[in-house]
Amino acid sequence: MDVRHPTHALTRAAAALRARRTALARPAPWPLSIDGLAALRGIGPVRGEGNHTRPRGRPDPDDEAAYPPFADDADPWQAHFAEIDALLKRTNTILAGETPLRTSRSHLVYDPDVDEAENEDLWLDVVKRTSHWPAVAAAAVAWKAWLDLNLYPRLPWLGLIMAASILRARGLTGHLLPLAAGFKQSKFRPQGREGATETLEGFCQVLEAALAIGNKDLDRLILARELMQRVTKECRSNSKLPGLIELFLSRPLVTVPLAAKLLQVTPKAVDLMLAQLGGALPRELTGRTRYRAWGIV
Repeated sequence: MDVRHPTHALTRAAAALRARRTALARPAPWPLSIDGLAALRGIGPVRGEGNHTRPRGRPDPDDEAAYPPFADDADPWQAHFAEIDALLKRTNTILAGETPLRTSRSHLVYDPDVDEAENEDLWLDVVKRTSHWPAVAAAAVAWKAWLDLNLYPRLPWLGLIMAASILRARGLTGHLLPLAAGFKQSKFRPQGREGATETLEGFCQVLEAALAIGNKDLDRLILARELMQRVTKECRSNSKLPGLIELFLSRPLVTVPLAAKLLQVTPKAVDLMLAQLGGALPRELTGRTRYRAWGIV
């Protein structure tokens, strides 16, 4: 397989995809918070007070809630066991997706004159004040506020992910709409001089383009599923072929090692199932004879 350095566009696309998956992994209102903003940006350990960095995994000394009970007890073993129990509890809740990240702010600001924390608070206040508005209007105003505050200029796609998170939090959609792709397809380009009506109309154009893209992808997946399911009618009841079809429908691309690992079969069995699909097999994406990948595009 060729080894190539990732381009800047590929790095940005990977960061945007990671942010979308992070937003979908938690409940709908979670991205609309300080913890959600930090997680979607991929912020690492936050520098504490002074010029030193707090060790990874250690709580803030000023945070009384972070320390377990009996930490100052006379029995040192009891204190150690209580700390270990508290650490295990925090780890289990984080793995279960129930504990948000720390509310500390990051100072990764590219303009020293910009108060990033204040802009975050202002934007979250806009989201809170428009919580009783219609979902599309609230998302449009939140996106305009994001642009006016110039939040995270190195992550221009994040504002549209947050707007899609508002639509998802209101129950208008069950998934994050591809608003960034819709923005590229639409003709609306904010100049900073638009009023409320122009902003709402422009956001509706972006939303309409995103819905059109989503409907096309959905139609493509439905057609591919119908073609592949015709082959499964002649399969045995214990066949792994339906599981392979679900992999094609749930992932952008599928390789033989990936399918063998997830389906718990041998690579040779995956090759046989790919041959069994015949003309219904999704498109081969790499154009190679080795290290191939298939996907519905």
